[in-house]
Amino acid sequence: MPICEADPWRLQYFEGLPCPENVFIPTEDGDAWQWFPQHRWVYNKLRIAETQGFACGPHGIEPPSFPVFSKPIFNLRGMGTGSRPLRTLREYKSAQRPGHVWMPMFTGEHVSTDVAVVAGRARWWRHTVGEPIKDGMFDHWLVLAEQRPDIEAYGGNWIATHLPDYTGMLNIETIDAKIIEVHLRFADQWPDLYGGRDWVAALVALYAYGQWNFTDFNRRDGYSVVLFGGHGLQYRHPPQDLIDEITSEPGITSVQITFDEDRPASWHAMPPGGFRLAIVNCHNREAGFRAREKLAVSFWATQTLRSTRRRIGASPMPMRPPPEAHSNIE
Repeated sequence: MPICEADPWRLQYFEGLPCPENVFIPTEDGDAWQWFPQHRWVYNKLRIAETQGFACGPHGIEPPSFPVFSKPIFNLRGMGTGSRPLRTLREYKSAQRPGHVWMPMFTGEHVSTDVAVVAGRARWWRHTVGEPIKDGMFDHWLVLAEQRPDIEAYGGNWIATHLPDYTGMLNIETIDAKIIEVHLRFADQWPDLYGGRDWVAALVALYAYGQWNFTDFNRRDGYSVVLFGGHGLQYRHPPQDLIDEITSEPGITSVQITFDEDRPASWHAMPPGGFRLAIVNCHNREAGFRAREKLAVSFWATQTLRSTRRRIGASPMPMRPPPEAHSNIE
């Protein structure tokens, strides 16, 4: 499929829609890096900070004041891995490592924004904010119907200045409307909440013909509700009839079972706080929460209690289950 999707649970958003065979639309940063070499510099977080005039530098250059925020200069998988605040000079000196950069530690709202860009002009925006739990986990994301004029004005000027010849989707992450990361792709978790098949058809036309023709008249808030389980367990997918039952309920737009049951759990990139089992997209948050509860009960009934770390020839080692089915949902 020319819309190149690494996660099979998200193919549901793109299947059955025509796309020219010579058009490749990335959903992964690794693919975008290879297919857009003239623009791959946006993955350099030091460059992104420098284009905005931030006080910043690689480790080895002492910050003029504290606190600062430290992160890898490049990281195409697990973008937040290795990121941390550094509050004092002593902490900075003890935490220095090659390939990391420091920059201001912004404290405003963290927003993820997808932008459709035609020749350096932003033609469509959609903003998302998350409800964090802990240790890299989110309870749910809110895909906002409302516009964010501060982000759109600042981000639109930045795109026109620094990517004047770019056509395609961008995902920009901002704090207090300042850009902290840029990706040459869109967030493939919620095309159904953006507008479904009409939105995906506009996406294809953007890459195939350099046009953006999506009519976004009926924007509604959307919710992406997440179910986490504990690490160290090998889970099985819930039965398809349960998925069909949930997706048929009013207000539910899709269900994603976000792991491959034929691969060891340890092979999946997951936040340290928990193993992401499923995502329910919906326009009714309470319906999404109810769906999550149904999925949680199913997972608890069907999971295999065994360690994902094995020695050659060793038998699976049983693990003590968590005290209740929803212990990792807060």
